[in-house]
Amino acid sequence: MIRVLLADDQSLVRAGFKALLDAQPDIEVAGEAADGEEALRKVRELRPDVVLMDIRMPLLDGLAATRRITGDEALQGVKVVMLTTFELDEYVFEAIRSGASGFLVKDTEPEELLRAVRAVVEGDALLSPGVTRRLIAEFAARSKEPAAAGTLAELTEREREVMALVGIGLSNEEIARRLVVSPLTAKTHVSRTMVKLGARDRAQLVVLAYESGLVRPGWLG
Repeated sequence: MIRVLLADDQSLVRAGFKALLDAQPDIEVAGEAADGEEALRKVRELRPDVVLMDIRMPLLDGLAATRRITGDEALQGVKVVMLTTFELDEYVFEAIRSGASGFLVKDTEPEELLRAVRAVVEGDALLSPGVTRRLIAEFAARSKEPAAAGTLAELTEREREVMALVGIGLSNEEIARRLVVSPLTAKTHVSRTMVKLGARDRAQLVVLAYESGLVRPGWLG
């Protein structure tokens, strides 16, 4: 059973998400929070698998709450997905750097929300499929100067190749087709790369791909 915490200051939004999620046989809403401080308390108390976190909330905004969650070693198993009204919210980029596993727009289709919750738990999700490529392109344009690529020294040539493909937004299935390997092999390469680099999830792997200079703006295709 996938346990989800809903953190949003709008009760109608929480009610809508709760009705959808609780109707699924493999998902349950473990708790709700109306502000960032409450969300932080509930995460520590309930240890949900996924937090659907609104970016803008009173007392403590979603970005600050996400930093505290992802920075707490005791909460390493908790995945945070940011909720935003706009597809390219300026805070989303910093949220990804802060450890969020991705983001969803609040008016996303129900099927997409459910797919995202399940995929995040599996470690395969990054962002809403409909905006993944655009967000990565925007992130790349705003990213800082690439850091030294020394962090990639432990990777094999194939793992670097896989990391670059993750960085341009390809799914495991797309990577498998590009490299002519099985999806399971592609997933294994992605997982090993994340372990070697200490990446919390796929989103952080994308950040590292850009900040190491392995992938640069304009390489989307």
